[in-house]
Amino acid sequence: MKRLILQSTLALLATACLAPLAAHAQPTAVLRVSAIPDEAPTELQRKFKPLGDYLAQATGMQVQFTPVTDYAAVVEGLATNKIDLAWLGGFTFVQAKLRTDGKAVPIVQRAEDEVFTSKFIVPTESKAKTLADLKGGTFAFGAPSSTSGSLMPRYFLMQDAAKINPERDFKTVAYSGAHDATVAFVAAGRADAGVLNASVWEKLVEANNPNAAKVRVLATTPTYYDYNWTVRPGLDAATTKKLADAFLALDAANPQHKEILALQRASKFIPTKASNYDGIEAAGRSAGLIK
Repeated sequence: MKRLILQSTLALLATACLAPLAAHAQPTAVLRVSAIPDEAPTELQRKFKPLGDYLAQATGMQVQFTPVTDYAAVVEGLATNKIDLAWLGGFTFVQAKLRTDGKAVPIVQRAEDEVFTSKFIVPTESKAKTLADLKGGTFAFGAPSSTSGSLMPRYFLMQDAAKINPERDFKTVAYSGAHDATVAFVAAGRADAGVLNASVWEKLVEANNPNAAKVRVLATTPTYYDYNWTVRPGLDAATTKKLADAFLALDAANPQHKEILALQRASKFIPTKASNYDGIEAAGRSAGLIK
């Protein structure tokens, strides 16, 4: 009996001693990251991997990238606390802001996103010389919720001297789903013209993409604000600051950082704010995409 009492006492002491250790042995916090699917999923993963490793080192968190199938899923993920950090286009940010009553917070954007543009493309042999020449033909946008592949090009088409209303003035309007897919559409003759963002266009040209070689730029839009990194409502201030500081610390003079910036098509990251996207919200309301 004495031996049993002694064993029980020792077991209780061991449990008491191990309890504080267990409390400190919590798993590493997970930072859940996603992005609008404006390019092929494999390309998004490739672009994010070095950045994800960098953010993990900077924050001490485990970074988990989750691809999604459509733009709406990213907005819902932020609104329902299933995603902590997301790469959004300008219009997708506006949708996230409205969906969360202004509580989704944009923290940084690329310097290039202050002066973003879209490129209207046609087959190399096309006789079109101006946007007006596209009337009566078939046209391909990217995804319906894409800022640079749909909303802003649509807005500028209607502001152009030709006053093009896509549904009225094009024979048919298609949505390719992604910027690189739009180039493939036009290159294959599935559309007489299309539009995509300047960053993806430049990347395809630099990579000697065979589809890009079959099309040419007809026109370029005026500049507008576009992409940013946004955090979900309620993400703690300390984590938000760590993330913003990590992006702002990226320096092209650092070889490791240079690779990350190159994959992000960025010269550097700069702070941003919700009011930068007021023009995009106005364009969305003008186009009837925001009620």
